Amino acid sequence: METVQRDYQPQGVKFYYIYKALAHPENNGYITPFSIKERLMHVDEAKRTLGSRIPWICDNMDNDLKHALGNRPNSEFIIDPDGKVVVSREWSRPEELRSDLERLVGPVTKPTTISDLQMPTRKPPQKAATGIVKRITVPGNMSPLKIIARKSDTPHYAKLRAEMSGDQIYLGFFLDPLYKVHWNNKAPALTFDIKTPTGVSVTPATGTAEKVEVDADADPREFLVTLDGRSSESMVVTVKYFACDDAETFCIPVEQEYEVSFERDRDGGSRRQSGDRMAQNRGSSGRAKMSEMMQRMAIMRTLDINGDGEISAEEIEAAPESLRQLDKDSNDRLSTEEIRGQGRGGFSDPRFRRPGGPSMQRFGDPRFRNFAPEKNAPAGPANGSR
Repeated sequence: METVQRDYQPQGVKFYYIYKALAHPENNGYITPFSIKERLMHVDEAKRTLGSRIPWICDNMDNDLKHALGNRPNSEFIIDPDGKVVVSREWSRPEELRSDLERLVGPVTKPTTISDLQMPTRKPPQKAATGIVKRITVPGNMSPLKIIARKSDTPHYAKLRAEMSGDQIYLGFFLDPLYKVHWNNKAPALTFDIKTPTGVSVTPATGTAEKVEVDADADPREFLVTLDGRSSESMVVTVKYFACDDAETFCIPVEQEYEVSFERDRDGGSRRQSGDRMAQNRGSSGRAKMSEMMQRMAIMRTLDINGDGEISAEEIEAAPESLRQLDKDSNDRLSTEEIRGQGRGGFSDPRFRRPGGPSMQRFGDPRFRNFAPEKNAPAGPANGSR
């Protein structure tokens, strides 16, 4: 992407990265921010570690831009000077972007290579030791829950992530690496307390993290509780812990509260599989299960026209048309190869090709299909956006 930007920005093409909700919390240790200020901290961290020259646009906490652009974690768009989307992809592919710009703007004489960039690479923030506390085993189909961090005078050095599967609720308290803190295991261990709405109970309703032998670590403190009952009201989780900075300038007690809804957070992303869970998928039987799962995911993604992670009644009615798009040989049957072709990225799906046809009418939020140009913006051949 940086090489394409170096070649086409001098020709009037504007490039932007968009910071959206984290697709995979825990990747490189980063966890979901709770405020726009913390999102901007993530943007600064991305600038520091990537060394990029491309400016950033930060989505708001309601994720309006993410929703408008189709909810994909790594989508790519070219928008012309009139605010019209002329190219869209559900997954960014710089080599295809370069081809598009060659067609729209013209080829460059000597394309920039990655070695020409000499971009510095910087590591994520250093933190205390990890891999000390064994991760708990959770069901494989956990979904993130909506949470609200109640106002606190102290930063949320440790952040709650709540997930649910059936009657099991996962509570994970993750240290935010951008605050450069650790668990001081000589201090009292983290504790939590849960208050539930009428007609709902959890077991256990209180808990304390296990004692850790080393003086300091940065592993998450994780718990599983069992839910009995349902409610439209949220439960309240109170957590108490000691936050100690890596520079050893403070070690303070912290008490914070969260409202945890029983509603799925569609912007909550998914945590990567742990090593133990990945090991279960190895071997011939594991590969067969993985192949079957990927085919199911490909079909689900085909049916999920608006990309919100759920299949609505309207999308069920449109299922025959959606599935027919995968039938490349028009034999009224879907082969494994045709399904796999969708699973590899969805580029066979005309909804995510160039706009203009009727299928593009179903892409994203209609309010954002055209982007009004700035009144005083210089006329350029195209505006690139990722």
